[in-house]
Amino acid sequence: MSYCSAIETMSAEKKALHKAYHDHLYGFPIDNDNELFCRLVLEINQAGLSWETILKKETTFRLAYNNFDIDTVAAYTEADRERLLADAGIIRNKLKVNAAIENAKTIQLLQKEHGSFKNWLELHHPKTKDEWVKLFKKTFKFTGGEIVNEFLMSIGMLPGAHVTSCPIYKEIETIGPLWMKVK
Repeated sequence: MSYCSAIETMSAEKKALHKAYHDHLYGFPIDNDNELFCRLVLEINQAGLSWETILKKETTFRLAYNNFDIDTVAAYTEADRERLLADAGIIRNKLKVNAAIENAKTIQLLQKEHGSFKNWLELHHPKTKDEWVKLFKKTFKFTGGEIVNEFLMSIGMLPGAHVTSCPIYKEIETIGPLWMKVK
């Protein structure tokens, strides 16, 4: 068995950074709404940048966004927005910062209506990538096609996170990610 080619072809330094994410997070289902929100915020912040940049800043993102506690982020004030825009440890993009705060508020509404963000996602499963993109664009801020695709692959709702010969694919297959389940 061989790992996904992206991991196989990386330098040792890059491989050390990416491999933990690849082996333990990418493509695995997430049950915790705060962690789902975290992954969405990180994917939004990756737009126009490399995933490596985001991985290097993940710890400071967690600190800046109160460990992605949805209720805390949804209650952020203008002072919090300014604090985030001044934080060199994260991506200081006003549209991305605003999207995180507004998307936290949206997730709160989804939680009230469906019990959890995860339930809302599962309610809409299965969908094609295009159907998901349309739904996300209607529901969330700053969610284009690539962001939605990567978010959903990264949480096991769309296939493609790993090649079938990758041992991590086999591990995820035993868990039974949502994209493998048909209602």
